[in-house]
Amino acid sequence: MQHDLFNKNPGATSDTTRSVQEQLLRLKEQIRHHDFLYYVKDRPEISDGEYDRLFRELVELERAHPELVTSDSPTQRIGAPPLDELGKVQHQRPMLSLDSLVDPADVLAFDQRMKRELETDQVEYTVEPKFDGLSVELVYDQGSFVQGSTRGDGTTGEDVTINLRTIRSLPLQLQSSAHPPAHLVVRGEVYMRLDDFHALNRRMTEQGDDAFANPRNAAAGSLRQLDSHITADRPLVVTCYEVMAMDGPPPSSHWDELEALAMWGLPVSSLRRRCETIDAVMAFHRKTEQRRDNLPYEIDGVVVKVNRRDWQKQLGAKSRSPRWTIAYKFAPRKEITVVQDIVVSVGRTGTLTPLALLRPVEVGGVTISRATLHNADEVARKDIRVGDSVKVERAGDVIPAIAERVSVPGETRSAPFAMPNRCPVCRSAVAREGAYVYCTGQAACPAQLKGAIEHFASKSALNIEGLGKKTVAQLVGQGLVQDLADLYQLSRVQLLRLEGFAERSSTLLLNAIARSKRVSLDRFLMGLGIRQVGQHIAKVLAREFGSLDAIMSADQDRFQTIQEIGPEISASLVSYFQENSNRRVINRLQKLGLSIEEIPAAQIGAPSPFAGRSFVFTGGLAGLSRGEAKTLVERLGATVSSSVSKKTACVVAGVDPGSKLDQARKLGVMILSEDEFLQLIKKQTGT
Repeated sequence: MQHDLFNKNPGATSDTTRSVQEQLLRLKEQIRHHDFLYYVKDRPEISDGEYDRLFRELVELERAHPELVTSDSPTQRIGAPPLDELGKVQHQRPMLSLDSLVDPADVLAFDQRMKRELETDQVEYTVEPKFDGLSVELVYDQGSFVQGSTRGDGTTGEDVTINLRTIRSLPLQLQSSAHPPAHLVVRGEVYMRLDDFHALNRRMTEQGDDAFANPRNAAAGSLRQLDSHITADRPLVVTCYEVMAMDGPPPSSHWDELEALAMWGLPVSSLRRRCETIDAVMAFHRKTEQRRDNLPYEIDGVVVKVNRRDWQKQLGAKSRSPRWTIAYKFAPRKEITVVQDIVVSVGRTGTLTPLALLRPVEVGGVTISRATLHNADEVARKDIRVGDSVKVERAGDVIPAIAERVSVPGETRSAPFAMPNRCPVCRSAVAREGAYVYCTGQAACPAQLKGAIEHFASKSALNIEGLGKKTVAQLVGQGLVQDLADLYQLSRVQLLRLEGFAERSSTLLLNAIARSKRVSLDRFLMGLGIRQVGQHIAKVLAREFGSLDAIMSADQDRFQTIQEIGPEISASLVSYFQENSNRRVINRLQKLGLSIEEIPAAQIGAPSPFAGRSFVFTGGLAGLSRGEAKTLVERLGATVSSSVSKKTACVVAGVDPGSKLDQARKLGVMILSEDEFLQLIKKQTGT
């Protein structure tokens, strides 16, 4: 009987559903509208109480009709089940860093360089605050937020989509009335407002947890949580400042780009200006620095960008930073305290660095209890001794350093500081090169060994996931790893004895070590930790010599024939490869199965027709991952880009290619299938 009653008028049920759907849609649109006004326009129209009433109404309606809840609802920012680990995301365009300047003369020189290279008398700039947070990439498809990732190493970051969804200032849906592009990739900064940071630290301290050192650490730690419920409970905000990629033509200037981001519903800084001259930039910098302490968030300078996008493209980029933008930093904040002791730490490459232990002092909202003294010459120049009163600064607002000694009338000073003759960790003899003192113990020194392993396993080197600071400390402390090669002899039984390791974590680490056995020559060189050999020089060496044997056999004169290598780098290379203990470790690594990919003979030192140009991939690849394809492209001296331009060497079209294929046809760019791409690689590299 009851069944019949429920089916008498089926239209009534569908009418009710439609009515509820309409109410849900109305409430969601209202809440999104008020989020937009609050976070983007900074001019709320309703009180917090009225906003809370709307939100409660939506929650109650969704609770009564759970089948009608959608993923883009404002209520779905509460987090998701914990993850085992954060996944990896390859950025659609490299997320480069910025060159930092402090001296006004250097900023004026930057302006002169821009004018000279652009062959113009005047350059217009856009200036914005430089937020002290965590850089992220945000991806929107058809107006919906679909993926977010951290900057990582600039090309690959960590997938923090679930955590980003909990941030209220991040729109899950763009403003449809503003007609946002179908595909949009945006760069932004996640940070924590100062009042929220202090409230969080107070709460954590009351709960018996360790407080965060500064708002940036708090933001980074909160965003990278495996449990997004923790992130949802942290007061994070996001500001957007760059279009990384989009369907259709981008705005013609950076200012228009910021205006478009705001129009589409993304939060952008209201503290931004368009400056017609470099003098206007300097004035904005001075004014912003004066009001810095009254801002509700932490900034450490302003970002200066050439406004016209066509000029940005013309100026291009270096290996790590664009040429058309700089970070114009503020002068460091300073406070006075007392040096309680001077100790010496030993770094990854054996550098002995004097550190001052200080009476704790707050500098710019951060409690400082130690500061670097850089080297023995710097200590002598500033004449810093135990018991001295000193002025402490946060250099670049990040690294604590001692700016100068403060003289105190009538003080009795202690003896001058002197560097030790023996390494404080392993008691090996020390040697001096220039202003720096080094431990000669190398792998025999535990301090160097731990740092060397961490560097060897880092993302830019062999990328061994799970081999972090704590694990390395245990492996070295228990004598399981006495040089780099010992990593490849670790067993499950040994790992299970370590604190924090079980079957799953042991398997994951052993698998990561096994995967690292095949490595490109430049990454291996980077992993060795040779002084002054970073990612760029490692790539230069790989392209010039092609094999590890050729590099190890080269003398100082041969290295100096390479344009980017001078006397210091060449001396460092020769010194490293002449050391018998280093050669022994490399030999052991190879005997234990480490395969170092050599550069094909046809490619060594030969200029590539694709050097300086870019490849674009669209659609799915059948036989290659995007990472493998990127490696092949880099062997040609080219790069991978997410957008098509006249500088694009070719577009590789896989399965279901997107609008990039149409753009390539329009610009007359070479289009290749996956098979044709592989044939091109084979022809160019001789493999």
